[in-house]
Amino acid sequence: MARPASFDREQVLERATATFWEHGYCATSVSQLVQATHLQPGSLYAAFESKEGLFLAALDHYARHSVERLRDLLEDAPDPVQGIETFFEVLVSGGTGDGQRRGCLLVNTVLEIGRHNPGIQARVKSHLDEIEGLFVAALEQAQALGLLGADRSPGSLAKFLMTTLWGLRVLGGTGADAADQRLVVRQALSVLRT
Repeated sequence: MARPASFDREQVLERATATFWEHGYCATSVSQLVQATHLQPGSLYAAFESKEGLFLAALDHYARHSVERLRDLLEDAPDPVQGIETFFEVLVSGGTGDGQRRGCLLVNTVLEIGRHNPGIQARVKSHLDEIEGLFVAALEQAQALGLLGADRSPGSLAKFLMTTLWGLRVLGGTGADAADQRLVVRQALSVLRT
């Protein structure tokens, strides 16, 4: 009778996520994952079925933390518009160091393999849709509070914010400094104050 797996799944996903984020899905080998997670190949396959299964779990892990961070910033802000502004400021402040030039794992995945793997593409889209949904809800709340004009479309603005987010993550990956990224953010977020 086989022994049940005995490892900290959260820790394994944290390590696997970091490895995929650093190297990309295609360039990450099973041996790198074994080294990073401290699990033998048999244990990895028993827990996640395949490299792709582990990658999907890593995407879920990454997205869960991203969504929680955005939700917390929106909930802690004095108002929804300030919450969105704070999110983008944190994004710029936290994504400009040498160790942070990896960009966003979700955006990187779309650029690397999203169009060629429908399963991975669907998973990434689901996570990005959840983030967009948080923006829509915040913008609807801002509208209800009179902070956003009644003629403005929360759905369209949320799509614009998502496009800005993707662009910033790619820009950050090129090594652009915080000042350049803040210029983009300031211009983009000006649409919320008009």
